Amino acid sequence: MISQAQTVKEYLAELPPDRRAAIEAVRAVILKNLDKGYEEGMQYGMIGYHVPHKIYPAGYHCDPKQPLPFAALASQKNHMGIYLTCIYGNTKHDDWFRKEWAKTGKKLDMGKSCIRFKKLDNLALDVIGKAIARVPVKDYIAYYESAIKPSGEKRKKA
Repeated sequence: MISQAQTVKEYLAELPPDRRAAIEAVRAVILKNLDKGYEEGMQYGMIGYHVPHKIYPAGYHCDPKQPLPFAALASQKNHMGIYLTCIYGNTKHDDWFRKEWAKTGKKLDMGKSCIRFKKLDNLALDVIGKAIARVPVKDYIAYYESAIKPSGEKRKKA
């Protein structure tokens, strides 16, 4: 479900109480571990965490008007989801994440970047926090640029 909310506060207000509590708990973990260069806001109908244009003017290559997405948090029709683009396509981070999650004994319901959950108890919040904290803005931009362009070629800053 894509929300039409314009702010995080509006997004949270439109959720049923049980989902609001779960999303707020995950949001608190993300905010506690988020590098200071990232910002929170609404992006693609979800609560998004992104590299703002003031730090990375080129924006997201799929839509340069959008800031570069880093992570997102959403209440979908049949589940809630945490989208960790810092893991997507990055074998080192993905392997680390899956190994750390496995140590918790909790079942991981994950696609390429989306961790799906129905209850907060299904999550390894400490692992999510560490996954967010281990990717500072500078490193994320460097990885992003290396992933979208042939080696040695940097994106032009808008």
